[in-house]
Amino acid sequence: MRNSGFLWIVVVILALLDFYVFQIVKFVSQGASSKIKLFVYSSYWVVSAVALIILALLPFLNVDLWPRNLRNYLFATIIGLFFAKLFAAVFFLLDDIRRVIQWASGKLFFRNTEGENLSGEGIKRSVFLSWLGLGIGGGLFTTLIYGFSNKYNYQVRRIRVAFDNLPASFRGLKIVQISDIHSGSFTNKEAVEKGVAKAMKENADLILFTGDLVNDRAVEMTDYMDVFNQLKAPMGVFSTLGNHDYGDYSHWESVAAKEKNLEHLKQIHGQLGWRLLMNEHVVLEKNNEQIVLIGIENWSAKARFPKYGKMELAYPGAEKYPFKILMSHDPSHWDAQVRPQYPDIDLMLAGHTHGMQFGLEVPGFKWSPVQYVYKQWAGLYEEGKQKLYVNRGYGFIGYPGRVGILPEITVIELA
Repeated sequence: MRNSGFLWIVVVILALLDFYVFQIVKFVSQGASSKIKLFVYSSYWVVSAVALIILALLPFLNVDLWPRNLRNYLFATIIGLFFAKLFAAVFFLLDDIRRVIQWASGKLFFRNTEGENLSGEGIKRSVFLSWLGLGIGGGLFTTLIYGFSNKYNYQVRRIRVAFDNLPASFRGLKIVQISDIHSGSFTNKEAVEKGVAKAMKENADLILFTGDLVNDRAVEMTDYMDVFNQLKAPMGVFSTLGNHDYGDYSHWESVAAKEKNLEHLKQIHGQLGWRLLMNEHVVLEKNNEQIVLIGIENWSAKARFPKYGKMELAYPGAEKYPFKILMSHDPSHWDAQVRPQYPDIDLMLAGHTHGMQFGLEVPGFKWSPVQYVYKQWAGLYEEGKQKLYVNRGYGFIGYPGRVGILPEITVIELA
């Protein structure tokens, strides 16, 4: 019965929202036939009631035993309905405010003439705002449902980044970056494997994975070992840990069980043929020239995410190399510590944000709600001679889909 009190408050709020939106549904359908009204009203309340009942019964249900597909899609649909109604309600509220102001103005300034007629007849809702609210709410919900089909729609993004201090032997070096696999969310192994094949088709010199291999538990990788062990490169595959890899968001029967899970996950990196960098650096050599690759554990400037990373362990000894790449899962690390304290780190690679799996990207413009939390959230950023690239994520978590911000395989060419 954990958190049942809070859940009931949520259910009551959602029920009030349902009643509010229903008033507008009745208003826009008032000219329809009785049969159409019956269909619209019954459909609205059947869907709303099912969503409310499921939420109300959550404390009594063991949803962990439900099929993963059912659980993910069901709750994503319920949340999508809530946000669709919430967005629609904003326009309805604007209309109600307009009506109150108009009614008050009539009472105050025209009490003895037109105001009597105005208040007697009432002030009608705006048909335009009502339909606009329903259109935007319905459009948002439709978009979220459509996004279910995009979660395995892997996009190869290519960038070329130039550095004056890059050794000549490494000019033209091709790096494939993958981030945020979240294997516990996958339900289509064939689709995941096609994405890995896309990455391998690039024939990269180096493959870098920047954290969040699982959602919580190492066993999530069991069915995908033979997929991700296909990632190979002449100069190696290197990896780091993300915030989800530590099991911090799951309930464990003991501290020892949680620690065992983390150790298991570290072993999985090795079994995949990946070199997991835990607050350390490695030297990459080509034609007797060298650069350094630094990898740290998760380090975030955001209070609710952990700071397991230790640059004070990973960096010493790296300063003597002419070019440095840092793998750090959370992009907030760049402004908070990397830029002010390590100005000679040339390129940082991160992930974490997923671009919130929702947004808009067109040439010259990109937007996502996540940008109000993370200054750097997708793509390439530059400050002085330092550069940061934030990968949009290979997998997904929570919402089983992508709208506008598609899963990414990054191909970086050093120049």
